[in-house]
Amino acid sequence: QVQLVESGGGLVQAGGSQRLSCAASGRTFSTNTMGWFRQGPGKEREFVAAISWSGGRIYYADSVKGRFTISGDDAKNTVYLQMNNLKPEDTAVYYCAATLRTITSQAMGVRRSYDYWGQGTQVTVSS
Repeated sequence: QVQLVESGGGLVQAGGSQRLSCAASGRTFSTNTMGWFRQGPGKEREFVAAISWSGGRIYYADSVKGRFTISGDDAKNTVYLQMNNLKPEDTAVYYCAATLRTITSQAMGVRRSYDYWGQGTQVTVSS
């Protein structure tokens, strides 16, 4: 089992920056891929970014490319999401996700590829 706890959400003005953290505990030595998803008001949960510890693959949604950066710290079992140039449409609950399985690059952006989820952290971008 893997437990995930997100932190770092809050209110930020458009154009600002924010960094989210996701701390993993439990079977972290087996964690293969970790990712971030988000769910805006009245919307489906959508992929944001993911990082694979095996091979160092990183994958972003088109909507955040060039603005968001995902990174990880093996020693701290933590993955980060640095969000720059935030827009009101980035307002959402952001969820951390993880899988112990080896998944393809194409699968990194698919919600059902992940087996463990955090409770989410709210990010609100004001215009």
